[in-house]
Amino acid sequence: MKKARSIRTDLRRRLALRLALAMLLMWPAMAQAQMDAATPQPTATDQETAFAQTLAADVFSSAFTFMAPRTLEAVPAPTLALWGLRGLTAIDPSLSTSMDEHNVILTQSSRLVTGIERPPFTDYAAWGKLIARMAASAWTVSPQLRHAQTQGIINSVFDEVFNHLDPYSRYEPPRDDDTSVTAQAGIGVTLARRGHGFIIRTVATGTAAEAIGLQPGQSIIALNGHPLEAETVSAAEAQLQGPEGSTVRLTVSGGPSHQLARDIQLRRAEPQQNTVTASQSGNLLVLHITSFSHSTGQDIANALSQFLRQRKSRRTLRGIVLDLRGNRGGLVKEAAAATSAFLGDDSLIATMSGRDPQANRIWQATGDDLTGTLPVIIIVDGRSASASEILAAALADDRRGVVIGSTTLGKGLVQTVSPLPDGGTLFITWSRVLAPLGWPIQGLGVMPQVCTSTGHVALDAQLMALQNGQLPMMAALTRNRMARAPMPAAEMMDIRNSCPAAEGSDSDMEAAHFLMDHPAAYAAALIPATLGLNLPR
Repeated sequence: MKKARSIRTDLRRRLALRLALAMLLMWPAMAQAQMDAATPQPTATDQETAFAQTLAADVFSSAFTFMAPRTLEAVPAPTLALWGLRGLTAIDPSLSTSMDEHNVILTQSSRLVTGIERPPFTDYAAWGKLIARMAASAWTVSPQLRHAQTQGIINSVFDEVFNHLDPYSRYEPPRDDDTSVTAQAGIGVTLARRGHGFIIRTVATGTAAEAIGLQPGQSIIALNGHPLEAETVSAAEAQLQGPEGSTVRLTVSGGPSHQLARDIQLRRAEPQQNTVTASQSGNLLVLHITSFSHSTGQDIANALSQFLRQRKSRRTLRGIVLDLRGNRGGLVKEAAAATSAFLGDDSLIATMSGRDPQANRIWQATGDDLTGTLPVIIIVDGRSASASEILAAALADDRRGVVIGSTTLGKGLVQTVSPLPDGGTLFITWSRVLAPLGWPIQGLGVMPQVCTSTGHVALDAQLMALQNGQLPMMAALTRNRMARAPMPAAEMMDIRNSCPAAEGSDSDMEAAHFLMDHPAAYAAALIPATLGLNLPR
């Protein structure tokens, strides 16, 4: 009996020992399972069964091959690839890539995942395919990459590549056909700040605003019963936008007829393509140009011809003002056409300069100056960009006009486009826009000859100096025109700070009237001809 109990006890001890040993052996697997459970796992609905390596290889190799001869500055293929591989780390921080003398290495939490022999340094297509091979290996060990799916990985790779290039080069993934976008529309007005509120600056022809009788100078007090409050003109104009066909209720007052406050109901609609509005301010013809579309150059020519034809004598017209405030640009060829209306035949407008010979182009004026010898003033602000900067820079450098306002945005890069095998699109900056005197618009922007963004006291001092034949902005203008690309961003910002970018104000038009009323001051504000002789070539 005792012997039987002893045997059972011994069996129980052995069983307990085996169970404990089994638990000990299973513990690492259980711990790993707990870690895996804590890691977000892809669901059956958003997980691809396999990484689309062939597609990704085609996309990356096509992109790198297209970029190789076209980026503004040459980028070696291994550099592009290492930038792109950081896109895997961006999705899963446990992944890391590096390169030694012979291989590109992928690790996860310091453990080797794979190593791939480096392709030849100049084989951009092979380096693109290497990224796809690396991503395929990472896919097998990374739940985060599987959750991102193939398109998410492609997006992340390109994001990291373009983080190191200019602000406008980019990759746009294929559009989802099921995605619908509600078109945004407006009422056909632009605004200006007046005190703590906003007034209507221009009313576009053929719009709801014109049809209902809104006029420049009227104050917008409220929008849909709420005060129109915004820190900037751009923000206020954005509040007027909404879905096409929707209605908006404005409370307006004042204007030329000094009307009392009243409510006006308008329906938002897509604006017509007319981008030029002509008006008269005293003895000045004012052309407000909102953008450069397919007919802007012709619209400006028509407005000039009509306005001058209506007046038997040009003596009644003292000058022309081009209002480019808030103009974000558009078609370069239309900016060139618009500039041609004020310059003599063959005058230089701008030069496009890049590494690819096809990116290089010289824009010159065609035809005759439609305005004769009438003085021209160009008003810009910190929102003026791209094509509007080309026009302003050309008229200033060719001594055909005086730029008034603040330093412009500084967008002077041109992109070329290529479709990719996944249905996405590649936009690559391949040339810089250089003004007639050789300085780059990108980053610098157009430096005005009369700066209005440093306050009324400083502006009054400038105007008085101009009347005495002195150009107070001469030192800043010289630094701006001496600049050559590429140059450090800090140096560009230091130059720009001479006349900080700002939104336009009433001071702009007041300064324009002063210069037109004082021909000696206008002449002193023109870029000196001697400046161009001393610039680097």
